[in-house]
Amino acid sequence: MFVQYHGDSGALKRALYKSMGHSDAQLRKPQIAIVNTWTNATPGHVNLNAVAESVVRGIAEAGGNAMSFGAIAPCDGIAEGRLGIRYVLPARDVIAASIEVMVRAHRFDGLVLLGSCDKIMPAQLMAAARLDIPAIFVNGGPMYPANYRGRHWDGNIVVEAIGWKRRGEIDDADFQRIEDIAEPGPGSCTMYGTANTLCALAEAPGMSLPGSAMIPAISPQRLEIGEASGRRIVEFVRQGVTARQIMTTGAFRNAISLLLATGGSTNAVMHLQAIHREAGLGALPLAEFDRLSRVIPLLGAL
Repeated sequence: MFVQYHGDSGALKRALYKSMGHSDAQLRKPQIAIVNTWTNATPGHVNLNAVAESVVRGIAEAGGNAMSFGAIAPCDGIAEGRLGIRYVLPARDVIAASIEVMVRAHRFDGLVLLGSCDKIMPAQLMAAARLDIPAIFVNGGPMYPANYRGRHWDGNIVVEAIGWKRRGEIDDADFQRIEDIAEPGPGSCTMYGTANTLCALAEAPGMSLPGSAMIPAISPQRLEIGEASGRRIVEFVRQGVTARQIMTTGAFRNAISLLLATGGSTNAVMHLQAIHREAGLGALPLAEFDRLSRVIPLLGAL
């Protein structure tokens, strides 16, 4: 573990890393990859550079050395309604494969996965399960809701507003105002759709720190979670705790139970099935969801 840069055979690797400012002392530490899917084209990911900086601090505090690389992060909401939506689900597998390639090529010791949105987040857990190295997931946090006429709304207020406008209940100026306030800031879409459901499901089996999934994107606590996650991944590396040791059959049962209890996104079914297979656990049949649905009550239709 974290010995790939030692000895004469590691000299060229050390030289290449030194060209970017990594010192001998840093290269003797656990090498932690941060998969930073930042983009200013997807609102759930636009704050991830700030989260990444906090993760780097945590890794350094715990005695590790952080190295970052990126991956694509398409937005379902922007892609939907046209040809682009056909590319979004396949992107999940592209992202998982790209993470696998980079981590295997550089032989990182641990992995911090930064993401939030519908296909990026399950892709990252698929990659962690496939690689079976120490890994932790940190989401960027949900968006604050829109506030219109004394009610909280998610982005679907725009769809409602189209109907209101056609019925003459609002004018062009009202419609423009709704469009302007519908998505009031960074974060994954306010609704309990695929993105926020899966971020919650990552916490349930233990791939994210407890209590971290629903901290808003603009909250200072989001950065505290990033820093704590950076410290924790170095601990995982030193302890030899890998992704598959966390993603057990019981962990998936916890995730399904949370999905059922909170009325989460139906898309979570196919993503959990994919992650389950990547974790070496084989098929996760629909019968298991059905079985648990008969004993887990719906506590809240979120």
